Amino acid sequence: MAEQTPIQGNKLLITIAAMLGALMSVIDISIVNVALGDIRASFGTPLDRIAWVSTGYAMANVTIIPLSGWLQRRFGFRNYFAGSLLMFTAASALCGLAWNLPSLVVFRILQGIGGGAIIPTSQNILFGRYPQKEHGMAGALFALGAVTGPLLGPTIGGKLIDVASWNWIFLINVPLGLLAAWVSFIAIKEPNFTPAREPIDGRGIGLLAVGMVSLQYVLEEGNRDGWFEDARIVVLACAAAICLVTFVVHELEIEHPVVDFRVFKNISYTAASGLNFLIGTALFAGSFLYSLFCGTVLRYEAMDIGLLFLRGSWIQVLIMPLVGRLIGKVDTRGLIAFGTIGLVASLWLNGHLTQLADTHALTMPLFVRSLALGFAFVPLSVVALSGLSPRQRGSAAGLFNLTRELGGSIGTAWMSTMLTNNAHQFRTDLARYADPYNPVFQEQLRQAQGVVARLPDPIQSGYALMASRLDSQALIRAFNSGFLVLAAVFALSFFLVFLLRKPKENAAEIAAAAH
Repeated sequence: MAEQTPIQGNKLLITIAAMLGALMSVIDISIVNVALGDIRASFGTPLDRIAWVSTGYAMANVTIIPLSGWLQRRFGFRNYFAGSLLMFTAASALCGLAWNLPSLVVFRILQGIGGGAIIPTSQNILFGRYPQKEHGMAGALFALGAVTGPLLGPTIGGKLIDVASWNWIFLINVPLGLLAAWVSFIAIKEPNFTPAREPIDGRGIGLLAVGMVSLQYVLEEGNRDGWFEDARIVVLACAAAICLVTFVVHELEIEHPVVDFRVFKNISYTAASGLNFLIGTALFAGSFLYSLFCGTVLRYEAMDIGLLFLRGSWIQVLIMPLVGRLIGKVDTRGLIAFGTIGLVASLWLNGHLTQLADTHALTMPLFVRSLALGFAFVPLSVVALSGLSPRQRGSAAGLFNLTRELGGSIGTAWMSTMLTNNAHQFRTDLARYADPYNPVFQEQLRQAQGVVARLPDPIQSGYALMASRLDSQALIRAFNSGFLVLAAVFALSFFLVFLLRKPKENAAEIAAAAH
């Protein structure tokens, strides 16, 4: 007798709708980054304000993700997923038609609400439709989209801008989003669904929204505003701390919490969430540093950087399905350990890049990182949720997904600050050797003056060229230092693998709740 799944309907159509929606949402997080310069020029926006196009989306995203489990129980997978797709699609159309920066930011917030809901719901739909024996492969397919999406975004965005304009990075979502919403609405069937009648935790939702928005603003804007030298950052940091601490206490006290923090009593889940947080840090902060290195040191264009990511990440297409088949056949903790070691190795390779790096040197760290993520991404979610009750898994999966997003936000803000501070410090350290009485400096100065000998003032031009070289070397050292710090932190976190427990025999079924 065929296994009965909680979600019924055409499996192929449901898979297309779920994966198309998830891929659109994940790609949209990174695709806009390559268009910020064009958007800024189009609206005449100051440089320090254009980042709100990304910040607004991120704020909405991290607020809705932890609420997704409760909203799924209340409205059902079909209604919630199709409604989120329609919101995302409508907001995408409005973003493409935006007339100034404030309107674009508002529409990006709406887009972020829809996109944040799509990411966790699409995977739950896949696992709800696929029978238990196929859950490993379903998880691998979703992970492939979740990890590959940020790598495809810059390439797709750069191409659309080249052939059309920045508006099309949003407008391209309209036909795809409508198709995904229509297919999901006609294909997804939940014969046994009963809406949850739990009382709405309005206070908890309000605390979560204010706390997460404040925290995301601090992480996104803190480095630009001098962190706690700016009064707004101080106020919002305090608001985030007060609201989020109060939210946790409130959720632990009430009978029907919108987010169940009691799942952290499970040691394996807590350790897996910590690793997931650090994977988010390594993935997003590492990609942030890598893109900046290629752009500022090597002078690569956005399209060229996107192509580097593609060349280094193709292995994921092969690894993800393979790992999906391995789940249940080998100890997943071994796969996670292998992936963790690989991530450390990739960051270490990044930490030794120079201005002479060729294509091979640039793609090798990406290749190793993609290989490592392929082995760690899906098994980690299985181990995280293996010891939890079915009722706990909804909130647990939302929180698990949120840890990765927060890891990326915190890691990117941390690396941005470290890069700025270290570049200044290394510039000061190197300047000590720029002594006119230093024979090495004198020789390099003579060589520099020879390069600019035909300029009107070769002496001053030679000094300017030497100053430029010092700035370049200081920046390279700052990038290398950031990568090596990330590698060291991730290496120290390896002890968390030993806290993970071996998944239960029904690990594939448990993966259904993983995000």
